[in-house]
Amino acid sequence: MSLFNVYPVYNITPVKALGAKVWDDKGQEYLDFYGGHGVISAGHSHPEYVKAVSEQVAKIGFYSNSIENPIQEELGKKLPEFSGYTDYTLFLCNSGAEANENALKLASFYNGKKKVIAFKKAFHGRTSAAVAATDNPSIVAPLNAGHEVVFLPLNDEAAFNAEIAKGDVSCVIIEGIQGVGGLDQATTEFFKIIEKACNDNNVVLILDEIQSGYGRSGKFFAHQWHGITPDVISLAKGMGNGFPIGGILISPKFEAKYGLLGTTFGGNHLACAAALSVLDVIEKENLIDNVNEISAYFKEKAAEISEVKNIKGRGLMLGLEFDFDVTELRKKLIYKEHIFTGNASQKKLLRILPPLSITKADVDVFFSGLKNALKDL
Repeated sequence: MSLFNVYPVYNITPVKALGAKVWDDKGQEYLDFYGGHGVISAGHSHPEYVKAVSEQVAKIGFYSNSIENPIQEELGKKLPEFSGYTDYTLFLCNSGAEANENALKLASFYNGKKKVIAFKKAFHGRTSAAVAATDNPSIVAPLNAGHEVVFLPLNDEAAFNAEIAKGDVSCVIIEGIQGVGGLDQATTEFFKIIEKACNDNNVVLILDEIQSGYGRSGKFFAHQWHGITPDVISLAKGMGNGFPIGGILISPKFEAKYGLLGTTFGGNHLACAAALSVLDVIEKENLIDNVNEISAYFKEKAAEISEVKNIKGRGLMLGLEFDFDVTELRKKLIYKEHIFTGNASQKKLLRILPPLSITKADVDVFFSGLKNALKDL
């Protein structure tokens, strides 16, 4: 074994993918309703995406941020415009964890404070400050535990107001919809309480849209369902459709200075070409409209299954809640029904994160397989 063995894996070797379908090395076809943790937004091997990445790497794939990069500048213009944040600027990096790391650092630079408010069951990444703000002690090393982070119950107004009132909080970081934590989300009322308190107390509001962004919720960002405006928005997963890229959208209240943030690989030519093609596909194919249409259909079909006790989430960031641990159900789905799904820290939740381009026919196949797997348990 030459790899550091930290991942439990299914005995499947994908070798080809297209749209919402994946094929293994034996020629078996699978329906992908997980998208590699919600990464696949435009669909596997989308021809426009393949063309953009292939043409770019044939020209220049990488150079550092010490030179002009028109592709990066184009992304820095298109992404804020497309997402509705036209006066925000973009800092590019490599991953969601790095995006949150830079967001937390920027907040601390801004107001000179260091305490972070995060929420129970939050997941913000595995780097130093990001993992400290993640509510999972098993992945927080002693080195990371030195960060000053307070975890509060989601939607607990009294607890939140009491912590903010102490006057030592640098930032609040919250997911638009919790991913690993199990598809829980703040209410509109609570989001607005957070926004006002941050504005009144010089506290930076960071919206982690790494999984819930890029149209997955049925709006470009999940927080846009609640009518709030954060100071910093972190994004990654669906941004590159599988190519490693992340970033933060930054309010004009922050002043950029040379050396304030930095990265070697972030915003390279190839990553930006991938990200631009994803935005183009989302726009040309009206994928956000598709998310809302397919989400409604999915929920209708899910409501017909008596074993499903609750449907959580929004858009195509969904969870089906059962009254039993879904570990064996997932195995039945992948090995017998040939359908990829995900899990969460809530062991009774089946997580659904398909490409944004899935069809009603794909949903029908999923529910046919789910019914078969439930019978076979």
